[in-house]
Formats: sequence, structure tokens, C-alpha cells
Amino acid sequence: MANKKVIVTGFEPFGEHAVNSSWVAVQELERLGLDEAVELYVCEVPVEYQAVQRLLPSLWKEHQPKLVVHVGVSGLATTVTLEQCGHNKGYKRLDNCSFCPASQCCMENGPDCINSVLDMDAVCKSITDSDIGVTVSVSKDAGRYLCDYTYYMSLYLGHGRSAFVHVPPLGKPYSSQDLGRALQAIVQEMLKMLELDRSEDEHKHSKHCSHENQHQHDH
Repeated sequence: MANKKVIVTGFEPFGEHAVNSSWVAVQELERLGLDEAVELYVCEVPVEYQAVQRLLPSLWKEHQPKLVVHVGVSGLATTVTLEQCGHNKGYKRLDNCSFCPASQCCMENGPDCINSVLDMDAVCKSITDSDIGVTVSVSKDAGRYLCDYTYYMSLYLGHGRSAFVHVPPLGKPYSSQDLGRALQAIVQEMLKMLELDRSEDEHKHSKHCSHENQHQHDH
């Protein structure tokens, strides 16, 4: 029985991206796997605001994942880019159904920006040091389209236990195998960090805290 569940999503094709490298990379990650203690669930997300609104709550609720990592393509990216935060406002671009939210935001009255609990600079440094042959960088602007929208919703639903990775289009410069390998290293590093945080928290609590429900301190 796997004791950790991780969900990794890619997006369907849209616009000039007839093949979406994010979903290709996620399928490659699925083929590679993580480690045997981790249950990996992958899915392809429609490039539609309303579909994302329906899909994300069910992903978080049904699977109760430890971590959700969303992967998207950026035509501007030349590196594999770790996004630190998701934004609530500024959604003016039409989706694959020619729809955009009338409010131009994800959640009425939601915070403007939500940060991941993961320190993307630390993840980036660790991956760079491991020298996997793929350049990784960090960004604080996921682009105000379906990527950013999905990330914000996921961060909100998962209390920050979410991550977003932008990948370049295939061959610019990385192959699907390169991207799959990079995702594998990134997700493993993120899981390691979450474990570390948890053991430090538990250590702190064991010293200072006699409450029962100790595991609820992070909500």
C-alpha cells in the first residue's frame, strides 16, 4: 500500500501548441515513476476555466494527495521554470471554449496571491547542484492564463501544498525524455522537503506542545 499520493497534471493542446509538451512530459514521468512508496496519479487538464473549477476540488477531495504538481507549457520558456505563487486577478484571455471569467478573477474575495509552502529557490538550487542536464529557474509570474488560474485554485484548496512547473515546447531545447527526467527529480526533491518540514514540525511539537490534534497545526 502506497503511503504517499502525488498528483501530477499536464494540459491539453491549445492555441499554437498542437502538442502540449506539459502532458507529454507528465506521461514520460508516469513511465519513469517516482519511488515505490509513492503513488503517482496523473491527469490531463482541459484548457478551460470552468472545467478547472470543476476538476480541482474533486482531485483534492477524492485523492487527499500529499502534493499536487501542475505542469504547463510556456512558449517563452527556455528553462524548466518553478513557479512560486499563483495570482487571483487579471484573467482576460479566452480559453479553448472562448470563455473567460466575467470577474477576471479565480475567487471573489480571495487573496491576490498565494504562495506555495515549498521554497522554489531551494528546490531549484538542489536540482541545479544535482546536474541532471536540464536548466531549472524560478519565477513569480505564472502568466495569468489557465496555468496561473489552475495553480491559484490548487494552492487555495491544498493550503499551499501545490507546485507549478512551466516547461518549454518540445525540442526547444529539451526532449520529452529530458523533461520527464527533470520532473522526476523535481517532484522527488519537493517530497523530500515536505517530509523534512514535517519531521521538524513534529520535533518542535514533541518538545513544546501537549495538544492532541498536532497534525492540524498547518491549516
